[in-house]
Amino acid sequence: MTKVTLIGAGPGDPDLITLKGLKALQAADVVLHDALASTELLAHCKPSCVIVNVGKRFAQHSCNQDVINHLIVEYAQQYGHVVRLKGGDPFIFGRGYEELEFVQRHGIEVEIVPGISSSYAVPALAGIPLTNRGMSESFWVITGTTKDHKLSADLQLAAQSTATVVVLMGMHKLGEIVEIYAQLGKIDLPAAIIQNGTRADEKIVTGKVGNILQLAQAAGLSSPAIIVLGNVAQLADKVHQISQFAIN
Repeated sequence: MTKVTLIGAGPGDPDLITLKGLKALQAADVVLHDALASTELLAHCKPSCVIVNVGKRFAQHSCNQDVINHLIVEYAQQYGHVVRLKGGDPFIFGRGYEELEFVQRHGIEVEIVPGISSSYAVPALAGIPLTNRGMSESFWVITGTTKDHKLSADLQLAAQSTATVVVLMGMHKLGEIVEIYAQLGKIDLPAAIIQNGTRADEKIVTGKVGNILQLAQAAGLSSPAIIVLGNVAQLADKVHQISQFAIN
């Protein structure tokens, strides 16, 4: 049977893939995986499974999207069941719908297995709730890199709200992000950056809009990282203090 399954691998920790996603991975004849999907998950594939790395990083693309689309179809036609393993959730800045549409045009069945998105899971595990009574009633999730490699214009609108703002793929635009908030007089707004969230080498830096750029540079933070702006960002420090108190 020719079939493609788009699976969200979760935010990084291999234990955060869904049970349904794991079962599909175990049944796959071919797996095409992203750079952000944990390679530890590949240990669940059967010995005969063909493993293909099609990961993309900022300014270091190993495969462009058109090539990936064609590879999915070619492998499905040749081998049968292809799993496209994508970091986070395939439909949240993962270009999953583009792949689904391309595969369906070739008459191939597609199944979607949603994944836990890094947009909310990474802050949560760092002790930052995106909503919290009396602090934040809503949140925005915004890409730091649009199709034109620019910062999303939605950030200007989001920054004017009281909502928590989460920026994905935005580290190379951190200076621009800070400037937008500074122009609105929000230099004292809490901010946090989480690099390699949910992984063993995770780094968390907390501060305010006015100093988060300098703090990030001093800590040597780089992509992949998630930027959180809003009053709830300060709660990461409180969780850390509580944890230290419990240990002591």
